[in-house]
Amino acid sequence: MNTRRDFLQKLGASALMLQLSSISTFANAPDQIEQPYEGKVLRVAIMGLGGYGTRVAEAMKACTKAKLVGVISGTPSKIKEWQTKYNIPEKNCYNYDNFDQVKNNPDIDAIYVITPNALHHSQVIRVAKAGKHAICEKPMALNAKEGQEMVDACKKANVKLLVGYRLHFEPRTLEVVRMRNVGDFGKIMFFQGQCGFKIGDPMQWRLNKALAGGGSMMDIGIYAINGARYMVGEEPVWVTAQETKTDPIKFKDGVDETIQFQLGFPSGAVASCLSSYNINHLDRFFMSGDKGFAEMQPFTGYGPIKGRTHNGELTQPIVTHQTVQMDEMATIIFEDNKPVVPVNGEEGLKDLKIIDAIYQAVKTGKKVKLQLL
Repeated sequence: MNTRRDFLQKLGASALMLQLSSISTFANAPDQIEQPYEGKVLRVAIMGLGGYGTRVAEAMKACTKAKLVGVISGTPSKIKEWQTKYNIPEKNCYNYDNFDQVKNNPDIDAIYVITPNALHHSQVIRVAKAGKHAICEKPMALNAKEGQEMVDACKKANVKLLVGYRLHFEPRTLEVVRMRNVGDFGKIMFFQGQCGFKIGDPMQWRLNKALAGGGSMMDIGIYAINGARYMVGEEPVWVTAQETKTDPIKFKDGVDETIQFQLGFPSGAVASCLSSYNINHLDRFFMSGDKGFAEMQPFTGYGPIKGRTHNGELTQPIVTHQTVQMDEMATIIFEDNKPVVPVNGEEGLKDLKIIDAIYQAVKTGKKVKLQLL
């Protein structure tokens, strides 16, 4: 599957030409001329200039409501490179020690935290104390306790906390959610989410528990957790889980290789999901109701999301996910827009509560009750 690790080099200018400036334009008539955007532009600094940070920066070139204006990095050479490439002024460049000074910079509205998982908690809280809106990559934190502290800190500072759930703005995903909402699938009975690939470099931070907080569940498994919630349209009330580990050298204690987990919902619907760092070609959603079904494969990649339902192929526009995400996040921050599927800190916190429960279920072998509402 395409991941943030191996897909970067495939991103070209041609892909960006496919994006649409806003989800709201998808329903425009073919002969309608779109008016230039004249509203407030969200001025964003990216924290963490690695592979995914670069992907977001490239996608933001095509944004109409958001603009990359600053960088935060611990690597001076990367800062210089980004300054040249993205025309970023010196006054908008910070390192991890001094970025609290952004509070005195009126030219930055929000900071997008794209660093290893273990750093999200402290960095987002610092962003909030600096009076800037925080956008945080998923998972939002290492556990629900940290996540709650981040939500509380942003509320106290009166700033928004948003999470990088790019698929919440993806047109084909949203079409399945729309069909579910209007009853096209009938009563939802079953959901299946399969997420996995064989991870490479054994020395990378994603296989370091102190930085990642776990293994495949914290990286790719969260797609199945979050997808189960927005596809079924309910919050789960229990979870069971089992772990399989075939390579204890690569996947050390606390770094999960493969986890199977099951979710139960109030309506009686159930979900069966798999998260793995050692199985390729796992990138599929399937949902079945008593009137129809939806299948998406691939459902997480950066390339086109493909899918079909009992009515046929999904044909909604192909977009650059991060371009649409950042434009839509601008409307959330400035206009208090409410997206169809939330991307706020409370949404991220619910996923963290489920992840905590999955790890508890693996450890105890018992069904763990959930209370997300």
